[in-house]
Amino acid sequence: MPIKISDHLNKDDNGKSTHIAWLLPDNWRLPDQMKALESWLRENQNLSPGEYSADIGFSPREDALGGGGKVSIESMEIMLRLGLELYLSEYPED
Repeated sequence: MPIKISDHLNKDDNGKSTHIAWLLPDNWRLPDQMKALESWLRENQNLSPGEYSADIGFSPREDALGGGGKVSIESMEIMLRLGLELYLSEYPED
């Protein structure tokens, strides 16, 4: 999964939300994913406001000693402007 960004106003033929981006499909590390989401938000901050979601699927890091990903104020401002909700979905390691 790791980051699936969906548009909930524009539905597909089956009535499901359309997926507008998949980021870092093989990277389950939350710090890396947060950086990728922040970059995507900067590049796409001029999308029309709507009802979007970013679902980040992550696994706990074996080497974690604290810290992790962060959501910057700039990212929060862009998400608010776009109407984008953030979901954090934790998955067990393979």
